[in-house]
Amino acid sequence: MKEWAEARIPKWSSNAQNITKDWLGKGLQARSITRNLKWGIPVPKPGFTDRVFYVWFDAPIGYISMTAELLGEGYRAWWLAPSTELYQFMGKDNVHFHSVMFPACLLGTRQPYTTVKHLSATEYLLYEGKKFSKSNGVGVFCDSLPQTGIEASLWRFYLLAVRP
Repeated sequence: MKEWAEARIPKWSSNAQNITKDWLGKGLQARSITRNLKWGIPVPKPGFTDRVFYVWFDAPIGYISMTAELLGEGYRAWWLAPSTELYQFMGKDNVHFHSVMFPACLLGTRQPYTTVKHLSATEYLLYEGKKFSKSNGVGVFCDSLPQTGIEASLWRFYLLAVRP
């Protein structure tokens, strides 16, 4: 895993590099994959019925399943092509899922899946002085954007312009 990460790190932002090197340097650590939230996928285990799976534990595999849903078997031409350049942009709290955990799952398949080659991680995006958080209801979210009357392309530009 370390050799895999070292080969890709030059195409990553300094934040992504530092977070990944820190995670790899510590070795494998226990990591919670559940949350005490009302929304999410319930944990199907007795004693955990009040918990849901944390979205970033299983969300990255959704990138592949979403592509398969859109392209059918054609998804393989993209996800298994050595020439594919996968770019990802995120806040620093999700880097380890995309730079360590998800690639480890893909490597474990022993198939030549495309892994992230360009990873841009920022500091936290703030909204009214607080960290954006879906769980805590801090920020502007897709379900409320239509009420603003502002076009999606303007939101995209604004968020890219103000990202830390």
